[in-house]
Amino acid sequence: MTSTGISTMSKIIFYEERNFQGRSYECMSDCPDMSSFLSRCHSCRVERGCFMVYDRSNYMGNQHFIKRGDYADSMSMMGLSDCIRSCRMIPMVRRRGSFRLRIYERENFSGQMHELLDDCENIMDRFAMSNCMSCNVMEGHWLMFEQPHYRGRMMYVRPGEYRNLLNMSSTALRIMSMKRITESCF
Repeated sequence: MTSTGISTMSKIIFYEERNFQGRSYECMSDCPDMSSFLSRCHSCRVERGCFMVYDRSNYMGNQHFIKRGDYADSMSMMGLSDCIRSCRMIPMVRRRGSFRLRIYERENFSGQMHELLDDCENIMDRFAMSNCMSCNVMEGHWLMFEQPHYRGRMMYVRPGEYRNLLNMSSTALRIMSMKRITESCF
């Protein structure tokens, strides 16, 4: 993926209180810990681009994918347990990029392995896999979902190795479907 294919024009504004009240913090990139900017964050407004927000610092805990729009109450709208503590900008690829993901049945890249180049609605139906415990994202950005057909809680993965997907969530998350993040998401 070349830098000319990625837009850096993403922008999100976080607010301490629900309904866009209280102090605010503007962000146009990743933010691993918002506590130095805001004491808490209960609402946000995405002006451009897409972000993954987390209810714990350092991109941990429950996650939620948000795109352009207003989120007046992050706790009830997104199902976050407390409030937003960190966020990660998801690069927008303007051209159709390459996507390549290897999923593994068990942690540390063991068990069944399958390579994906496109979305997968149900890993049980497609590969007879009951779970995905680790993965290697070779190209592209992906959303992984706890239920088939892209439903339930989700997890964002970008290029890199993920030896234990359970460590990325505050609760056990069983991965059953995955979707490429393409320009149609924005």
